[in-house]
Amino acid sequence: MGGASRAPHVIKMTWRFVACAALFVTCLLTANTIAAKLVVVAGVTLTAAIVIFPLSYVLGDVLTEVWGYAAARRVIWLGFACNLVMVVAIWAGGALPAAPFGAPQAAYDQVLGQTPRILGASFVAYLFGEFANAFVLAKLKIATHGRWLWLRTIGSTVVGQALDSAIFVTLAFAGTLPSRDLAGIAVGQWIAKVLYEAAGTPLVYAVVGWLKARERVDAFDVQTDFNPLRL
Repeated sequence: MGGASRAPHVIKMTWRFVACAALFVTCLLTANTIAAKLVVVAGVTLTAAIVIFPLSYVLGDVLTEVWGYAAARRVIWLGFACNLVMVVAIWAGGALPAAPFGAPQAAYDQVLGQTPRILGASFVAYLFGEFANAFVLAKLKIATHGRWLWLRTIGSTVVGQALDSAIFVTLAFAGTLPSRDLAGIAVGQWIAKVLYEAAGTPLVYAVVGWLKARERVDAFDVQTDFNPLRL
């Protein structure tokens, strides 16, 4: 595509990039807020976050595909920081004394109050899953010479969501549920998230094509430092 570059490039903070980053963070925060509700879809137990959390992987694919791994890395850490701010705010709000009228403290705690173990599992799973997703997509783009976008988006999601689901379920519930149940929950969530990505492939093609044409950029991470801690 015209405007494509295989050399390191400066990330231009256009409104399109900012919009993608904002949507990514919104999906993450919304998913963590509604995850307290458990749902059953086709016999598989999932959290309500399934309606939006996989979209963060779709947006992560778009960021990496168009602007490159370095740009995605910044947005991933931005999402982590925003999530941390939200968690601290929710904790502080819960610590304040409840008024004698209105919703009781128990209702607040039930919906928004998550245990430190659940929060820790969520943070670790998010970082491993998102960085693996971005890394695999960037490497596959080089290996395929920019062809077969569907292979890169679905392939990276298979790896990233596998890590996310396995790490979260293990850290959050190991010791409280039988190993067979843990495996069933992790596999069920993984399959559902991958199917979500596959179903969204036509939309990814449309958005990526539009962004590359408007932004005049198509990043190839041939000289990128993939250290996730480098900002």
